[in-house]
Amino acid sequence: MLYQQIASNKRRTVLLIILFFLLLSAIGYALGYLLAGQGDFGVIIALIIGGIYAIIMIFQSTSVVMSMNHAREVTEAEEPEFYQIVEDMAMVAQVPMPKVYVIDDPALNAFATGSSPDKAAVAATTGILRVMNREEMEAVIGHEISHVRNYDIRISTIAVALASAVTLLSSLGGRMMWYGGGRRRRSDDRDSGVEMLILVFSLIAVMLAPLAASLVQLAISRQREYLADAGSVELTRNPQGMIKALRKLEGQGAMKEPVDSASAALYINEPTKTKRGFQELFYTHPSIADRIARLERM
Repeated sequence: MLYQQIASNKRRTVLLIILFFLLLSAIGYALGYLLAGQGDFGVIIALIIGGIYAIIMIFQSTSVVMSMNHAREVTEAEEPEFYQIVEDMAMVAQVPMPKVYVIDDPALNAFATGSSPDKAAVAATTGILRVMNREEMEAVIGHEISHVRNYDIRISTIAVALASAVTLLSSLGGRMMWYGGGRRRRSDDRDSGVEMLILVFSLIAVMLAPLAASLVQLAISRQREYLADAGSVELTRNPQGMIKALRKLEGQGAMKEPVDSASAALYINEPTKTKRGFQELFYTHPSIADRIARLERM
């Protein structure tokens, strides 16, 4: 059951990344058509911008993300138990020892980042280090090391970059049209039903692209969380440790310090938790109850 779930989640993530690139192409086509009457040219520009964003994020992700989340690097002497747990889980997963960071925040949370296992870093809040026992912390760090081993950290980074690119293109297109940039040919004799349909599609694409990008990013994040929960069980051979840790996370509130929306998906637990009702659909994480249920079925 465990390995079937891992394989299934990997397949779904590949499909979601493909969907992200299709979305980027769609917004590029819409902008090219609206602003210059050349949709194909817009697709090329959009893919170039998305690629540039992804490359920049891949090479600078660790330092940028840790800085955004006010994390400080610690040594084994400063946090011996935390450091040793990270070292043990990395050894079991057969990945290089990540750098270790601590975030001064009473909320219970942790995350991993980096462009590859040899450039990875793991961070935990002071709250989670204080509240969870060793069994539970091993499960949490096993979850984060699974992200590292499975290259989830790279996928999440690329998703952040592509979402940022879509938002930038949509914002740029909206401003250019608002200030008179959308002077594509307003056809003369060539107005037709097809032309009007493409125009309507383009306008809708520009307006809804950021929302669609956010939804794809959420879907990627949620699938990777299920996979990392299963990976933690594989590394620790202790499903109850992960279940106990998740139950402690379930009743926790938001992080004390503001969390940038771009890095929210990296955390083991939804870091904002400021929304209620229908808006919970836009959380970067599946519900804790659902994650626990999946582990219990295993």
